[in-house]
Amino acid sequence: MIETDKLILKPLTHSQLVKYIQCDHSLEQELNLNETKRSLSPDLKEALEQTILPNVADPDKNYLYSTLWTAISKTEQKMVGDLCLYGEPDAAGAVEIGYGTHEEFRNKGLMTEALGGLIGWAALQPTVKTILASTNKANTASWKVLEKNGFIRTGEKENLLTWKLDLK
Repeated sequence: MIETDKLILKPLTHSQLVKYIQCDHSLEQELNLNETKRSLSPDLKEALEQTILPNVADPDKNYLYSTLWTAISKTEQKMVGDLCLYGEPDAAGAVEIGYGTHEEFRNKGLMTEALGGLIGWAALQPTVKTILASTNKANTASWKVLEKNGFIRTGEKENLLTWKLDLK
């Protein structure tokens, strides 16, 4: 678990991810949180079922590099968004990150703070040297989150911008 000024970042276990997918507030009940209006995009649902859940269930993998980290508002006791690393660091020490903010909590600086918390955690991991990210060119809010956390834009691919943050 990671704590920032306004947030708690909690890595979800396999059983909690199953509840997350159900979107029936059972996860909020388990975590003693107020209900959050959220929905799963088809892409996130597929990633959870095809990649994230199997990786979290694999005892040979460190699940912290594969699971969703849910960001919880301390004041509202609600899930405000999620972050995820796309697997353990590669041979060069690079990990890729993704994130999303639930609609009612957008444009409040919460994902900037959440990402900063996860960057702080990653910087303490001896094998992580670089964090990579990709954003849709049109999603200015997403790339502002990266810029505010020190990421540098490294390129463009079709509709995506690529980003990098060197930690060491």
